[in-house]
Amino acid sequence: MITPPARTRRFDLRRLYTAAALIPAVYGIIAHLAPWALTLLLITVGSIALVELYQICFQSRFNRLMVGVGLAAFVLVVAHDHLAFALAYLLAALVLVLPIVIFIVSGRTNRRGENILIILFGVLYVGFPLSTVVSTRSLPAGAFLVLFLAAVTWASDTGAYYAGTLFGKHPLLPSVSPKKTVEGVLGGLALAIGAALLAQWWFAQQLSSSDALILAVLLTGTGLLGDLFESVIKRRMGVKDSGGILPGHGGMLDRLDSLLFTAPTFYYYVAYVRGVSSL
Repeated sequence: MITPPARTRRFDLRRLYTAAALIPAVYGIIAHLAPWALTLLLITVGSIALVELYQICFQSRFNRLMVGVGLAAFVLVVAHDHLAFALAYLLAALVLVLPIVIFIVSGRTNRRGENILIILFGVLYVGFPLSTVVSTRSLPAGAFLVLFLAAVTWASDTGAYYAGTLFGKHPLLPSVSPKKTVEGVLGGLALAIGAALLAQWWFAQQLSSSDALILAVLLTGTGLLGDLFESVIKRRMGVKDSGGILPGHGGMLDRLDSLLFTAPTFYYYVAYVRGVSSL
């Protein structure tokens, strides 16, 4: 009887090198610089992610003028830190995103107005979530809240990657993302809980231990949805990665996909459920 070879489990060390270079820089911007520095960082990385999204969706129909309009609208959304403005975009997202997503998934690429829908979709998909990071930074002790969000989101992604690579045997949604496994999700949740409790004890005392546990579950779940949502877009458009700007991670959109879903969840939880804005 011939024993089949064991599955090779290899880590991409470039992920570690990239993280080692970026994490201290991002921490310094969040914790030690003025709020505008974080806004500038979000505009920079978000613009790169948005261009990647437009390249995926437009492909050979890439129109620089329309992309420029989308980028200008994106900057206004992220930099304009007013609650009413953000809520207006949330309402627009609820009304418009569903048909836009159906359009992307269906692959109907020859209708009039589709370019405008793609531009609007990009602004809503990337711009609105990143604007909630700016809103979180404006809350009392907002720098520590943004650090909490970043730490838990990163921990969930990291735990899922390594647990899935080491122990993954049961595919989660192979038709959407073949590499996602149940073991990876559980590993991400475990590391997210540990990171949330440590962050709450260390620097986010305005949150309770119960808040930390709830947020760990919420951010793991929404981060997974963000990852799967981007996977649907890439799979439908026939691309593997959104780009190659981050060695070991793919494109900027690949790095931000979870944050685009965790950031609004976190902001609305701490601002309205927990009431941090009143502290």
